[in-house]
Amino acid sequence: MQTTLKDLDIEKKCIVIGLLNDGISRRRMLDLGIVPGALIEGIRKSPLGEPKLYKIKGALIALRKEETVNILVKIVEK
Repeated sequence: MQTTLKDLDIEKKCIVIGLLNDGISRRRMLDLGIVPGALIEGIRKSPLGEPKLYKIKGALIALRKEETVNILVKIVEK
């Protein structure tokens, strides 16, 4: 099922399909390892709901909703 990273639940995994943003925002995502084919796991969310913490290529990275809506992913079923 294709969706955006914003909809990934905690303790679920997904694979990046593509990025919808461009410019410096796109460059930042690529620099963080958010590239097509990368595996991302939802780790936890802050008490107020955002940012959420994700495990990407072994690194823990916090992203806000406005960043995650531009990341197309495919949810990995267990």
